[in-house]
Amino acid sequence: MSDTLTVSVLGTGIMGAAMARNLARAGHTVRAWNRSRDKAEPLAADGAHITDTPAEAVEGADTVLTMLYDGAAVRDVMRQAAPALRPGTAWAQSTTVGLDSVAELAAFAEEHGLVFYDAPVLGTRQPAEAGQLLVLAAGPGTGRGAVTPVFDAVGNRTVWTGEDGAAGTATRLKLVANSWVLAATNAAGEALALARALGVDPQNFFDAIAGGPLDMGYLRVKSGLILDDRLSPPQFAVTTAAKDARLIVEAGERHGVRLDVAAAGAQRLARAAAQGHGDEDMAAAYFASFDEAPSA
Repeated sequence: MSDTLTVSVLGTGIMGAAMARNLARAGHTVRAWNRSRDKAEPLAADGAHITDTPAEAVEGADTVLTMLYDGAAVRDVMRQAAPALRPGTAWAQSTTVGLDSVAELAAFAEEHGLVFYDAPVLGTRQPAEAGQLLVLAAGPGTGRGAVTPVFDAVGNRTVWTGEDGAAGTATRLKLVANSWVLAATNAAGEALALARALGVDPQNFFDAIAGGPLDMGYLRVKSGLILDDRLSPPQFAVTTAAKDARLIVEAGERHGVRLDVAAAGAQRLARAAAQGHGDEDMAAAYFASFDEAPSA
Protein backbone atom coordinates (compact mmCIF):
# COMPACT_ATOMS: atom_id res chain seq x y z
CA MET A 1 0.00 0.00 0.00
CA SER A 2 1.18 3.51 -0.79
CA ASP A 3 2.17 5.76 2.10
CA THR A 4 -0.32 8.29 0.71
CA LEU A 5 -3.79 7.35 1.87
CA THR A 6 -7.38 8.49 1.73
CA VAL A 7 -8.32 9.03 5.37
CA SER A 8 -11.80 9.65 6.70
CA VAL A 9 -11.77 11.70 9.91
CA LEU A 10 -15.03 11.44 11.83
CA GLY A 11 -15.13 14.09 14.55
CA THR A 12 -13.29 17.39 14.20
CA GLY A 13 -13.31 18.85 17.69
CA ILE A 14 -10.14 20.05 19.43
CA MET A 15 -8.22 16.85 18.74
CA GLY A 16 -9.86 15.62 15.54
CA ALA A 17 -9.40 18.92 13.72
CA ALA A 18 -5.70 19.04 14.57
CA MET A 19 -5.25 15.43 13.48
CA ALA A 20 -7.09 16.04 10.19
CA ARG A 21 -4.96 19.11 9.52
CA ASN A 22 -1.72 17.21 10.07
CA LEU A 23 -2.91 14.35 7.88
CA ALA A 24 -3.59 16.80 5.06
CA ARG A 25 -0.20 18.46 5.56
CA ALA A 26 1.44 15.04 5.30
CA GLY A 27 -0.04 14.67 1.82
CA HIS A 28 -2.94 12.37 2.60
CA THR A 29 -6.37 12.88 1.09
CA VAL A 30 -8.63 13.83 3.99
CA ARG A 31 -12.40 13.52 4.03
CA ALA A 32 -13.73 15.11 7.23
CA TRP A 33 -17.11 15.04 8.91
CA ASN A 34 -18.39 16.64 12.11
CA ARG A 35 -21.85 16.70 13.63
CA SER A 36 -21.64 20.51 13.60
CA ARG A 37 -20.35 21.16 10.09
CA ASP A 38 -19.12 24.66 10.99
CA LYS A 39 -16.40 23.08 13.15
CA ALA A 40 -15.12 21.13 10.15
CA GLU A 41 -15.34 23.90 7.56
CA PRO A 42 -12.01 25.59 8.47
CA LEU A 43 -10.23 22.39 7.45
CA ALA A 44 -11.13 23.07 3.82
CA ALA A 45 -8.39 25.72 3.82
CA ASP A 46 -5.93 22.92 4.58
CA GLY A 47 -7.16 20.84 1.66
CA ALA A 48 -9.64 18.59 3.45
CA HIS A 49 -12.90 17.68 1.74
CA ILE A 50 -15.79 18.43 4.13
CA THR A 51 -18.73 16.06 3.90
CA ASP A 52 -22.35 16.27 5.01
CA THR A 53 -22.68 12.72 6.33
CA PRO A 54 -20.45 10.03 7.86
CA ALA A 55 -21.29 7.75 4.93
CA GLU A 56 -20.04 10.33 2.46
CA ALA A 57 -16.86 10.76 4.50
CA VAL A 58 -15.91 7.07 4.52
CA GLU A 59 -16.63 6.44 0.86
CA GLY A 60 -13.44 5.19 -0.78
CA ALA A 61 -11.36 5.59 2.39
CA ASP A 62 -8.31 3.45 3.07
CA THR A 63 -8.51 4.33 6.75
CA VAL A 64 -11.28 5.62 8.99
CA LEU A 65 -10.20 7.62 12.05
CA THR A 66 -12.78 8.25 14.77
CA MET A 67 -12.18 11.02 17.32
CA LEU A 68 -15.54 11.63 18.97
CA TYR A 69 -16.83 12.23 22.50
CA ASP A 70 -17.47 8.71 23.80
CA GLY A 71 -18.31 5.14 22.87
CA ALA A 72 -21.99 5.85 22.29
CA ALA A 73 -21.13 8.63 19.85
CA VAL A 74 -18.72 6.37 17.97
CA ARG A 75 -21.34 3.62 17.65
CA ASP A 76 -23.94 6.09 16.37
CA VAL A 77 -21.65 7.67 13.80
CA MET A 78 -20.26 4.37 12.52
CA ARG A 79 -23.80 3.03 12.09
CA GLN A 80 -24.52 6.08 9.94
CA ALA A 81 -21.35 5.38 7.97
CA ALA A 82 -22.08 1.65 7.60
CA PRO A 83 -23.71 1.73 4.12
CA ALA A 84 -20.52 3.13 2.60
CA LEU A 85 -17.93 1.18 4.59
CA ARG A 86 -15.75 -1.00 2.40
CA PRO A 87 -14.70 -4.43 3.75
CA GLY A 88 -10.97 -4.46 4.45
CA THR A 89 -10.86 -0.79 5.43
CA ALA A 90 -8.70 -0.04 8.46
CA TRP A 91 -10.43 1.63 11.38
CA ALA A 92 -8.25 3.57 13.83
CA GLN A 93 -10.54 4.15 16.81
CA SER A 94 -8.92 7.01 18.74
CA THR A 95 -11.81 8.15 20.93
CA THR A 96 -11.23 7.49 24.64
CA VAL A 97 -13.92 4.94 25.50
CA GLY A 98 -14.59 2.37 28.21
CA LEU A 99 -13.48 -1.24 27.96
CA ASP A 100 -17.00 -2.48 27.21
CA SER A 101 -17.21 -0.04 24.34
CA VAL A 102 -13.95 -1.31 22.85
CA ALA A 103 -15.41 -4.81 22.67
CA GLU A 104 -18.66 -3.52 21.14
CA LEU A 105 -16.85 -1.44 18.53
CA ALA A 106 -14.54 -4.31 17.66
CA ALA A 107 -17.61 -6.51 17.14
CA PHE A 108 -19.06 -3.84 14.84
CA ALA A 109 -15.81 -3.84 12.88
CA GLU A 110 -15.87 -7.62 12.50
CA GLU A 111 -19.50 -7.52 11.38
CA HIS A 112 -18.62 -5.05 8.62
CA GLY A 113 -15.29 -6.61 7.63
CA LEU A 114 -13.17 -3.73 8.97
CA VAL A 115 -9.65 -4.13 10.34
CA PHE A 116 -9.95 -2.76 13.87
CA TYR A 117 -7.20 -0.81 15.62
CA ASP A 118 -7.67 0.32 19.20
CA ALA A 119 -5.72 3.58 18.97
CA PRO A 120 -6.28 6.23 21.65
CA VAL A 121 -3.78 9.08 21.91
CA LEU A 122 -2.05 10.90 24.74
CA GLY A 123 -1.79 14.66 24.43
CA THR A 124 -3.88 17.81 24.35
CA ARG A 125 -4.50 20.67 21.92
CA GLN A 126 -0.92 21.93 21.61
CA PRO A 127 0.79 18.58 20.88
CA ALA A 128 -2.13 17.61 18.63
CA GLU A 129 -1.67 20.76 16.55
CA ALA A 130 2.10 20.12 16.39
CA GLY A 131 1.63 16.49 15.33
CA GLN A 132 3.37 15.41 18.54
CA LEU A 133 0.78 13.09 20.08
CA LEU A 134 1.71 9.75 21.58
CA VAL A 135 -0.33 7.06 19.84
CA LEU A 136 -1.20 3.95 21.84
CA ALA A 137 -2.17 1.21 19.43
CA ALA A 138 -3.27 -2.41 19.28
CA GLY A 139 -4.20 -4.30 16.14
CA PRO A 140 -3.03 -6.88 13.62
CA GLY A 141 0.50 -6.63 12.25
CA THR A 142 -0.74 -7.40 8.77
CA GLY A 143 -2.54 -4.33 7.54
CA ARG A 144 -0.62 -1.79 9.56
CA GLY A 145 0.39 -0.12 6.33
CA ALA A 146 -3.04 1.53 6.39
CA VAL A 147 -2.58 3.01 9.87
CA THR A 148 1.16 3.56 10.39
CA PRO A 149 1.30 6.58 8.02
CA VAL A 150 -1.74 7.99 9.84
CA PHE A 151 -0.11 7.57 13.24
CA ASP A 152 3.14 9.05 11.92
CA ALA A 153 1.27 12.14 10.71
CA VAL A 154 -0.52 12.85 13.98
CA GLY A 155 2.10 11.72 16.50
CA ASN A 156 5.81 11.59 17.18
CA ARG A 157 5.74 8.07 18.58
CA THR A 158 3.53 4.98 18.51
CA VAL A 159 3.51 2.43 21.32
CA TRP A 160 2.12 -0.91 20.17
CA THR A 161 0.47 -2.88 22.98
CA GLY A 162 -0.67 -5.98 21.10
CA GLU A 163 -2.12 -7.42 17.91
CA ASP A 164 -5.73 -7.79 19.02
CA GLY A 165 -7.57 -4.48 19.00
CA ALA A 166 -10.63 -6.10 20.57
CA ALA A 167 -8.64 -6.85 23.74
CA GLY A 168 -8.46 -3.12 24.42
CA THR A 169 -4.83 -3.17 25.58
CA ALA A 170 -4.20 0.31 24.19
CA THR A 171 -7.33 1.69 25.86
CA ARG A 172 -6.31 0.04 29.14
CA LEU A 173 -2.97 1.85 28.96
CA LYS A 174 -4.72 5.11 28.09
CA LEU A 175 -6.97 4.84 31.16
CA VAL A 176 -3.96 4.23 33.40
CA ALA A 177 -2.10 7.20 31.92
CA ASN A 178 -5.15 9.44 32.15
CA SER A 179 -5.65 8.50 35.79
CA TRP A 180 -2.25 10.06 36.50
CA VAL A 181 -2.89 13.11 34.32
CA LEU A 182 -6.22 13.87 35.98
CA ALA A 183 -4.85 13.27 39.48
CA ALA A 184 -2.01 15.71 38.80
CA THR A 185 -4.42 18.28 37.33
CA ASN A 186 -6.75 18.11 40.33
CA ALA A 187 -3.83 18.21 42.79
CA ALA A 188 -2.44 21.34 41.13
CA GLY A 189 -5.81 23.05 41.45
CA GLU A 190 -6.20 22.08 45.10
CA ALA A 191 -2.70 23.32 45.97
CA LEU A 192 -3.45 26.71 44.42
CA ALA A 193 -6.86 26.86 46.11
CA LEU A 194 -5.28 26.14 49.49
CA ALA A 195 -2.59 28.74 48.84
CA ARG A 196 -5.31 31.32 48.16
CA ALA A 197 -7.22 30.36 51.30
CA LEU A 198 -4.11 30.59 53.50
CA GLY A 199 -2.79 33.77 51.95
CA VAL A 200 0.28 32.07 50.47
CA ASP A 201 1.84 33.54 47.34
CA PRO A 202 1.83 30.69 44.76
CA GLN A 203 5.27 31.78 43.61
CA ASN A 204 6.64 30.97 47.07
CA PHE A 205 5.28 27.45 46.64
CA PHE A 206 6.96 27.10 43.24
CA ASP A 207 10.21 28.47 44.62
CA ALA A 208 10.10 26.01 47.53
CA ILE A 209 9.89 22.96 45.27
CA ALA A 210 12.03 24.31 42.41
CA GLY A 211 14.54 21.81 41.03
CA GLY A 212 13.62 19.08 43.49
CA PRO A 213 11.77 15.78 43.11
CA LEU A 214 8.45 17.49 43.86
CA ASP A 215 8.84 19.96 41.00
CA MET A 216 6.93 19.12 37.87
CA GLY A 217 6.61 20.86 34.52
CA TYR A 218 2.97 19.81 34.24
CA LEU A 219 2.19 21.48 37.60
CA ARG A 220 3.64 24.74 36.35
CA VAL A 221 1.80 24.57 33.02
CA LYS A 222 -1.61 23.91 34.55
CA SER A 223 -1.03 26.40 37.36
CA GLY A 224 -0.09 29.03 34.80
CA LEU A 225 -3.40 28.56 33.01
CA ILE A 226 -5.25 29.20 36.26
CA LEU A 227 -3.15 32.08 37.56
CA ASP A 228 -3.01 33.87 34.21
CA ASP A 229 -6.69 33.26 33.41
CA ARG A 230 -5.86 31.37 30.20
CA LEU A 231 -8.41 28.58 30.56
CA SER A 232 -9.98 29.29 27.15
CA PRO A 233 -9.56 27.97 24.57
CA PRO A 234 -9.03 24.68 26.40
CA GLN A 235 -6.17 22.30 25.84
CA PHE A 236 -8.53 19.59 27.10
CA ALA A 237 -12.00 20.55 28.26
CA VAL A 238 -13.47 19.93 31.73
CA THR A 239 -16.47 18.03 30.32
CA THR A 240 -14.24 15.62 28.39
CA ALA A 241 -11.94 15.15 31.36
CA ALA A 242 -14.98 14.40 33.55
CA LYS A 243 -16.09 11.74 31.08
CA ASP A 244 -12.62 10.15 31.10
CA ALA A 245 -12.55 10.26 34.90
CA ARG A 246 -15.82 8.33 35.04
CA LEU A 247 -14.41 5.71 32.68
CA ILE A 248 -11.35 5.32 34.90
CA VAL A 249 -13.47 4.84 38.03
CA GLU A 250 -15.73 2.34 36.26
CA ALA A 251 -12.71 0.36 35.01
CA GLY A 252 -11.34 0.15 38.53
CA GLU A 253 -14.67 -0.94 40.00
CA ARG A 254 -15.10 -3.68 37.41
CA HIS A 255 -11.68 -5.06 38.25
CA GLY A 256 -12.03 -4.89 42.03
CA VAL A 257 -9.89 -1.79 42.62
CA ARG A 258 -10.96 1.22 44.69
CA LEU A 259 -9.72 4.42 43.06
CA ASP A 260 -10.52 6.97 45.74
CA VAL A 261 -8.46 9.78 44.20
CA ALA A 262 -9.93 9.18 40.75
CA ALA A 263 -13.47 9.11 42.16
CA ALA A 264 -12.93 12.38 44.03
CA GLY A 265 -11.35 13.87 40.92
CA ALA A 266 -14.37 12.90 38.84
CA GLN A 267 -16.62 14.65 41.35
CA ARG A 268 -14.46 17.80 41.24
CA LEU A 269 -14.58 17.92 37.46
CA ALA A 270 -18.35 17.38 37.45
CA ARG A 271 -18.75 20.15 40.01
CA ALA A 272 -16.61 22.54 37.96
CA ALA A 273 -18.72 21.76 34.89
CA ALA A 274 -21.91 22.43 36.86
CA GLN A 275 -20.44 25.80 37.88
CA GLY A 276 -20.19 26.75 34.20
CA HIS A 277 -16.57 25.79 33.47
CA GLY A 278 -17.31 22.77 31.25
CA ASP A 279 -15.86 24.30 28.08
CA GLU A 280 -12.72 25.59 29.79
CA ASP A 281 -9.44 23.75 30.23
CA MET A 282 -9.57 20.89 32.74
CA ALA A 283 -7.35 22.98 35.03
CA ALA A 284 -10.61 24.83 35.79
CA ALA A 285 -11.37 22.00 38.24
CA TYR A 286 -9.62 24.49 40.52
CA PHE A 287 -12.94 26.31 40.90
CA ALA A 288 -14.56 23.22 42.41
CA SER A 289 -12.70 24.09 45.63
CA PHE A 290 -14.96 27.12 46.14
CA ASP A 291 -18.67 27.40 46.72
CA GLU A 292 -18.52 30.83 45.09
CA ALA A 293 -16.14 32.10 42.41
CA PRO A 294 -12.99 33.44 44.14
CA SER A 295 -12.38 37.16 43.82
CA ALA A 296 -9.49 38.31 41.65
